[in-house]
Amino acid sequence: MELLFIRHGQGEHTLDVPDSLHTSDPSLTFEGINQAKELKRNFSLTHSDVLIISPVRRTLQTAQIWSEDTACKKIVSPLVSPRMFPQNPEWVTLPCDQILTKDKIREDFPDFHVEEERAGEWWEKGINTLPDTEFQILAKDFLEWCKSFGNHRIYIVSHDGTITSYRQFITGRELSRKDFPKETGFLEVQYNR
Repeated sequence: MELLFIRHGQGEHTLDVPDSLHTSDPSLTFEGINQAKELKRNFSLTHSDVLIISPVRRTLQTAQIWSEDTACKKIVSPLVSPRMFPQNPEWVTLPCDQILTKDKIREDFPDFHVEEERAGEWWEKGINTLPDTEFQILAKDFLEWCKSFGNHRIYIVSHDGTITSYRQFITGRELSRKDFPKETGFLEVQYNR
């Protein structure tokens, strides 16, 4: 199965690091909006494509702009929400990486489906500080779920640390922050387990 991981466009939380990381619910910047429009030019979506999107405003906005006027399946899941990479048990989730509530997503992004069956407890916890051993179990389950979409193209709109965590799990290679994708950067990954 081929997965295409795409990092969200530039968010307001990256404009004045480290202070801006304490911004709650940051949106895309003007540049981030343009990057999402560029995705639309580079990756034409069809009605049979599946987008799995992190429940954070900047990823939802990226997916919304990219998929505008396309009746593809848009699924919001905390299983691809922000994740610290590498993990450090002393770190806590920053305000910029807080997950939106299901009700807020339904209100602001009514065309998106909020996934609850597999995501259950992760809507409250998120995966940001999940220890690697637990993440590996979750990642395997998530990837098996992705297989259930059959031959549909699957795009995962997520975050640099999350993408790198899944990529490390899938490839078995040791990765670092140097492997992070850039804003609206993409990585094709084969998963054949």
